[in-house]
Amino acid sequence: MGESITGGLLANWRVKDGDFVTQGQTLFDFETDKITSEAVADATGKISIKVENGAEVDVGQVVATIDTAAQASAAPPVSSAPAATNPDGALPLSPAALRAATETGVDPAQVAGTGKGGRVTKGDILAAKENASAAPVPLSAEKKEPVPAPAVTPRAASVERTTRRKMTPLRRKIADRLVQAKSETAMLTTFNEVNMAPVMALRKKYQDEFVKKHGIKLGFMSFFVKAAVHALKEVPPVNAQIDGGDIVQNNYYDIGVAVGTEKGLIVPVVRDCDQSGFARIERDIAAYAKKARDGKIEIGDLQGGVFTITNGGIYGSMLSTPIMNHPQAAILGMHNIVERPWVEDGQIVIRPVMYLALSYDHRLIDGKEAVTFLVRIKQALEDPARLLFEV
Repeated sequence: MGESITGGLLANWRVKDGDFVTQGQTLFDFETDKITSEAVADATGKISIKVENGAEVDVGQVVATIDTAAQASAAPPVSSAPAATNPDGALPLSPAALRAATETGVDPAQVAGTGKGGRVTKGDILAAKENASAAPVPLSAEKKEPVPAPAVTPRAASVERTTRRKMTPLRRKIADRLVQAKSETAMLTTFNEVNMAPVMALRKKYQDEFVKKHGIKLGFMSFFVKAAVHALKEVPPVNAQIDGGDIVQNNYYDIGVAVGTEKGLIVPVVRDCDQSGFARIERDIAAYAKKARDGKIEIGDLQGGVFTITNGGIYGSMLSTPIMNHPQAAILGMHNIVERPWVEDGQIVIRPVMYLALSYDHRLIDGKEAVTFLVRIKQALEDPARLLFEV
């Protein structure tokens, strides 16, 4: 798991206690503050689970044992008797609940279940009957006839207004890093806007040939990565970091690209971007994104970045102030592309515009340098030929 990892969360068992498992079969998901990994059976036999879902465990702790002497035929037989079900077939009813429904006349489909998985229990049926019987029957003022009470589904007693669950190790790590960045740096954000028409026109012109030759689409992120490298070379303080009383100047260009997953935001690092072409950058980003969403990301994939790019625009963000990926000195925030009024040669035209945000550590980077860096990004995107000629 890596020397720095001492424990994590047993997030999800893929098998049940007493199941017959085979060697190589996935048993459970294990989450740490850096990655999610899968544990597989190293033997074939009957499994005996020692800890529950959601338990925090130490590396090296026994979470289950496998009885290799057990045979597949030793598994308990499954009853062939058909399970009683609700009239709509949605949830199975126990014999006791089915009998109670028959005796009371209560429709199980109209009752909120409090059993496991929302199952309607005998107690739910009896409670629904009691609530219906206790409801007063009002009389009509004119005809003095009973007015039927409206049918009300009883609120399940076990339903709470709030729920509580433990933070995953990854979410705790993200929280700690964000608080650290806010508390240990003099963070400031500067903004600019960029006309994306040149990049969009270039993509449209060469997209088909690019896909045909490289087998992957040409996206926006590779342009931003190359523009970031261009700007980092122009403004070296952005490619540095503070270590105690020292300033560490980085002379390489490993760029982190934030990827959103169901478990949180992670930042895999694309290596040697100054030596990579657009196709390699696009392939690396796509591969990391797939690994991240499949829970296959490795610790080494997340380490060593000098600068980070995050794209809130894919979620519809117009503008934000991104928080730095500590101990890096700056982070670039991309946002959505919207058609806006734009002045060209004294004329107002409509152009696809993106707002950019650069958050940076003011202890290391002066305002002039931050603004210059963002202007270099803007110039490279509005005139992509600059990336080719490095001007």
